[in-house]
Amino acid sequence: MGGIGAALFCSSQSFSVFSYAQIHVQNRPSSPLLVHKLSSFSNHDLILAKTRNHLRFKDVTRAADSSQPSSVITSSDKDIVPDDEFSLAKVSFGVIGLGLGISLLSYGFGAYFNILPGSEWSAIMLTYGFPLAIIGMALKYAELKPVPCITYADAQLLREKCATPVLKQVRSDVIRYRYGDEQHLDEALKRIFQFGMGGGIPRRSAPILQNIREEVTEDGKYCLVLVFEAKALQLSDFEKRQAKFTSFFGPGISSEIVKGENDLYEVRLISNTTL
Repeated sequence: MGGIGAALFCSSQSFSVFSYAQIHVQNRPSSPLLVHKLSSFSNHDLILAKTRNHLRFKDVTRAADSSQPSSVITSSDKDIVPDDEFSLAKVSFGVIGLGLGISLLSYGFGAYFNILPGSEWSAIMLTYGFPLAIIGMALKYAELKPVPCITYADAQLLREKCATPVLKQVRSDVIRYRYGDEQHLDEALKRIFQFGMGGGIPRRSAPILQNIREEVTEDGKYCLVLVFEAKALQLSDFEKRQAKFTSFFGPGISSEIVKGENDLYEVRLISNTTL
């Protein structure tokens, strides 16, 4: 109203105030003042856009760096050797005998009643099939399955030169099928825990071997770890028999007792032989 008005122009990052006089100048052709102001305004927006993109790029880079997993490998990371070696000790003779006996009996009966060809061999099949099936069932009933064995690569390299003959035999005995034994290392546990004797423990409280593990100690010695489950025993029941573990599985070893999770106890048999 007779005064000089003003207009407010806003962008996404900034705003500028222009007088109406400057707006009227816009209609004038080739005004150097207006061109200068508009150029400054455009350059200011361009600088802010570049700054915003630069900050956004730095934030994305920082987030990507923080999300990347650490590539530091600790000393506890070890390779486990897969147990894929074939051995007859890992085969259940009970399953073989039972399967072969039942197959002979089935085919023998089928041939005897002329359902299957080979009736002249039916008598032989029935004669051998019946005892094979009985033996297979007996072996299956008396079999003791092997326990899992975890072997680390560094321990496998030391086994042949550093493990004692007793430790090698213990490992070989528990990773194969056994027949007639109540549990693995049954004789050793009888002598160490003295089942049913004075100062011993009841037979029903005997620890049960769950698995074994081959590893290398911090000072580079071969170690065979026996992992037992003993729900009725305490750590003290193992610790006071530590000397017996050493003498029974010796010579040439030392032993350690470690309490594991839940009701598990680890007996670490460490070879004194070094490279």
